[in-house]
Amino acid sequence: MLFNIHTMDWDPELCRYFDVPMEILPKVRSSSEIYGWMKSTSLAGVPISGCLGDQSAALVGQMCFKEGQAKNTYGTGCFLLRNTGTKAVMSDHGLLTTVAYKLGKDKPACYALEGSVAIAGAVVRWLKDNMGIVQSSSEIEKLAAAAGTSYGCYFVPAFSGLYAPYWEPSLTQLNHLAFAALEAVCFQTREILDAMNQDSGIPLTQLQVDGGMTSNRLLMQLQADILCMPVVRPTMSETTALGAAMAAGAAEGVDVWSLNPGHLPQVTSEKYEPQINSDESEFRFARWKKAVQKAMNWETTEPCCNSNGMQLLISYLEKKTKTKTYD
Repeated sequence: MLFNIHTMDWDPELCRYFDVPMEILPKVRSSSEIYGWMKSTSLAGVPISGCLGDQSAALVGQMCFKEGQAKNTYGTGCFLLRNTGTKAVMSDHGLLTTVAYKLGKDKPACYALEGSVAIAGAVVRWLKDNMGIVQSSSEIEKLAAAAGTSYGCYFVPAFSGLYAPYWEPSLTQLNHLAFAALEAVCFQTREILDAMNQDSGIPLTQLQVDGGMTSNRLLMQLQADILCMPVVRPTMSETTALGAAMAAGAAEGVDVWSLNPGHLPQVTSEKYEPQINSDESEFRFARWKKAVQKAMNWETTEPCCNSNGMQLLISYLEKKTKTKTYD
């Protein structure tokens, strides 16, 4: 935490505060330049020329080079980055301001707003491991699709130690719970994007997506519906690796990849268009926010939420699953 994202160098004041001599710190380099060469094996002489963090690499791999473009990676959690151009936009809504990339030592730094959802694919794992609703993660799409709606159920992941869900008492069947769990991922993404729109002042018109969960077509359709905008998933799943390769190939002295907009590779993709109107989307989102408010401020010290509370809840639901219904 010694780096100054505005000067793009180590911060003297922070180094003094933490008593870290600046001369021991490595030289700051861009994301795309030759840092050295391989010395041995069959790769001897090959330049090492690209360095990006995983989320920044996915942003590059999704070709989000224009201000206002955004990508969301769906894995255990969700990681949403939005390109804000050469200006570091400071968030008023709890988002992180970060350096997205600097593609060349003489090129300007590009910044991004970043927001994350702690629980995404982990919701599916929770349903599998704790509830036994599905035997494998791939089953949840089929289970949720059989419902076609959450039937008024809202699944709210909580983050006070145990990942305890909250849902409305109108839940009737397991497939509604599965559907609501997928919707929860989409609602949380919507909340982050709304904050980014307010911070940046540039409304997003299309969301690029990647990550393991994007193979769930129902999830992608729900995301398009809840955002009221197209969601685009490249058929080539390794966008993070692609972004790192692009940075390396574009480095001066390597020059095997051009990052000029007109020279970018055409990656085939699958596009999900909204299938519900904006009124329906806003209604469902408002209900989600109401459910979140109901789920907040629960104290684990209360008798109903003691250390055995989760096990009692699971035991209760396990009994109910034998009949596949809830009261």
